[in-house]
Amino acid sequence: MKEAVIHVHRGGPLVALVGNPNCGKTALFNRLTGSHQKVANYAGVTVERKEGRLLSAEGKVLRLLDLPGTYSLNPRSPDEQVAVDVLMGRAVGEKRPDLVVCVLDATNLRRTLRLALAVKRLGLPCVVALNMTDLAKQRGLTIDVEALSRELGVPVVSTIAVRGEGVQQLRALLDDPAVWQAQQAAQQAATDAVGDHEHVRGILLRLGLDQAVPRLFSDRLDRVVLHPVVGPILLLALLFLIFQAVFAWAELPMQWLEAGAAWLGSEVESLLPEGWLRSLVVEGLIAGLGGVVVFLPQIIILFFFILVMEESGYLPRAAFLLDRLMGSVGLSGRSFIPLLSSFACAIPGIMAARTIANPRDRLVTILIAPLLTCSARLPVYALLISAFVPQREVWGGLELQGLVLFGLYLAGILSAMAVALVLKYLTAQGQVRTLMMELPSYHWPNPASVAAGLWLRVKIFLRRVGGIILTMTVLLWFLASFPAPPIGATGPAIEYSLAGMLGQALAVIFEPIGFNWQISIALVPGLAAREVAVSALSTVYALSAATEEAAAQALMPLIAQDWSLATALSLLVWYVFAPMCLSTLATIRRETGGWAMVWVSAGYLFALAYAASFIVYRVALALGAG
Repeated sequence: MKEAVIHVHRGGPLVALVGNPNCGKTALFNRLTGSHQKVANYAGVTVERKEGRLLSAEGKVLRLLDLPGTYSLNPRSPDEQVAVDVLMGRAVGEKRPDLVVCVLDATNLRRTLRLALAVKRLGLPCVVALNMTDLAKQRGLTIDVEALSRELGVPVVSTIAVRGEGVQQLRALLDDPAVWQAQQAAQQAATDAVGDHEHVRGILLRLGLDQAVPRLFSDRLDRVVLHPVVGPILLLALLFLIFQAVFAWAELPMQWLEAGAAWLGSEVESLLPEGWLRSLVVEGLIAGLGGVVVFLPQIIILFFFILVMEESGYLPRAAFLLDRLMGSVGLSGRSFIPLLSSFACAIPGIMAARTIANPRDRLVTILIAPLLTCSARLPVYALLISAFVPQREVWGGLELQGLVLFGLYLAGILSAMAVALVLKYLTAQGQVRTLMMELPSYHWPNPASVAAGLWLRVKIFLRRVGGIILTMTVLLWFLASFPAPPIGATGPAIEYSLAGMLGQALAVIFEPIGFNWQISIALVPGLAAREVAVSALSTVYALSAATEEAAAQALMPLIAQDWSLATALSLLVWYVFAPMCLSTLATIRRETGGWAMVWVSAGYLFALAYAASFIVYRVALALGAG
């Protein structure tokens, strides 16, 4: 047998995973590489190539690319263009794959086979992974894998990616030299793409799969979930439950973390001699970082619900339900998934906008994504709500604090829709949009996938705490500690420091909206990451304390005593519109290809934040909240 020629490039032969959205391609990628990429069953989650290291059954090292989901090789959006460019060998800095693993959804061969035929025509060695065969059996579909392999002229392996079934057979197949020689056969079998529809129809007929499948449980459930009246009510109730749980469920673990930070601070303070080192560790690091870490339980609870909705197949239904609402402001339901991703962070939301084919809609989605309340704002919201909103039940057992948090998230959503409506009249010019997207079957969320997703969010949060938040906390402590106060000074030392001088200067700008010099200081490092504002306030107030006992207090009672309700409301409203962090601005520049949209985004968000805070502060003062 002739030895297969495998081109080695950057660490080994290149294998590309290709498939429709929702076919389980990313789950298979995770199984093959052992990585912990996010897995979701709605279109558009994979907006960039993801690379992993794949070991074959005999231990050969291969590079595996998880390409964005695509329905055909005629790209309609930037993410589909990425997949096509790699397969065609047009991707900058990347060679053409040595082999393609085409992942097919066994529950919908009529659609997925067209992509397999198109990939085969490219002349690349090809293997088919027939995925979700368990769901196909539940629907009464029995697929003869060997017969399908003969029809396609390529090897076919049956897989259930979420459970890892068939993965070892696929690894073993990659050790077969004949698989890597399939390029010549594929070129000879190439046919005109126009005949794909008839070709697929013939395959299904010969396999006995040409009959329509019976109605499923998902179809019956969708009669309720997608009902034009009941559906939106259920969606609103679900969102309402989530924000109630964020406060109610997180209360106890937050108390544990807060007590732990206080205990650690007192222990370290007793061990270190008085001086700059003790100030740095206790008043800088422990006070600053501890003030942020305490909100980790709320972030975990929020993402638990989001991951469960992703895993269950509910998110595309939510997009469908919101299509009419979004159409009224000049967008389609396809913008919903990037905007929903922005509740985690605006950066993946902006990147996920690549799934939107319409360039105008894609740009508008990028501009309004930062208005959706990202997880970095949650610590700020939780701090202010806990300090100024009493913890009591209203309206039949509902938590008042949860209601306020729900209102803040709703304010961000309504603001985004309002900006989109303005842009509709400025740029849409009567465009008509239709929404076409796949609704995957409902299924129970995979506990392992949910746990992996939560662990990923915890790692991201802690990495930010140990990275950018730590850096900014130390920098702020330095600015707040030097130079030393002059002889005879009567106020706290921080008032005479570089940070104090900066805060007093900025207070001139922010005084009309009720911000004192401490808040003004916190806004500056908050540009690096919004949650840094909490650690900044913790550090500033620890250094501003007149006594050690006061410095040891948690931040919440300190600001509750020092700020007026009007100031707290103004700061809450500021963070509804707050100018985005520097990383988000860099992402907008990369996605739009220039600085124009960066300045537009930063400018309009600052103007909205200042105007809204000014109005709220002045109205609150007029109502006696000063």
